[in-house]
Amino acid sequence: MALLSLALEKLSDDLGDRHHAGADDLAVACHGPHPGCHGFLAVTGGVPVGAALVSPVFSTTKGTMGVYVSDLWVTATLRGKGLGRRLLREVAMFGADRWSATFLKLTVYADNAQAREFYEYLGFRIAEKDQSFLLAGAELDALTGAAL
Repeated sequence: MALLSLALEKLSDDLGDRHHAGADDLAVACHGPHPGCHGFLAVTGGVPVGAALVSPVFSTTKGTMGVYVSDLWVTATLRGKGLGRRLLREVAMFGADRWSATFLKLTVYADNAQAREFYEYLGFRIAEKDQSFLLAGAELDALTGAAL
């Protein structure tokens, strides 16, 4: 999990995000008593050069399982050389085998034109009706009744 954690830290750095999930967090999330995700890692010479973190998702409108790609990272020196596509291919094959997934879903930062171009090149399309929302922190605590 240490190499996967390192790769996802590099993704956070590339996006200008704070990184909160360490190797222990990923180990629990991927291999704990109730795994909620699966990690993919591409390594060259013992160094991570690509990674994906995915989870199952069910769509009532499609009536089928899918794979949510929460993180996809390829080191800058290998972008445009097919590694991102190969990682997504592995994700799709894994999802089909493990969860009978028939689609991939992901979100992209609005200001990440390079990622948008990559996904569109592969055939991803912006979902016409989807818009991501997030509830966390004090607002989530208020919903669940947790003490603030």
